[in-house]
Amino acid sequence: MALSFDNLRIGKKYSLRNYGEVFDFQVIAMPEEGVYQVKDLHTLDKYLLEALTRFGKGKDFDLQEYGSL
Repeated sequence: MALSFDNLRIGKKYSLRNYGEVFDFQVIAMPEEGVYQVKDLHTLDKYLLEALTRFGKGKDFDLQEYGSL
């Protein structure tokens, strides 16, 4: 069962699966309600979480704490 975006916490690591791709990230800031700035755990790039769901949620959408997928 996927976590809700409301359950994300700063400093925690998560894995997101969407449209066949897996993204591992750490939440580094929440500049405003519902907007999460994240850091990719592999490339260390920083971006907003909404960039990963910009095109919707696929049938395989899953959000879990890192390592539990």
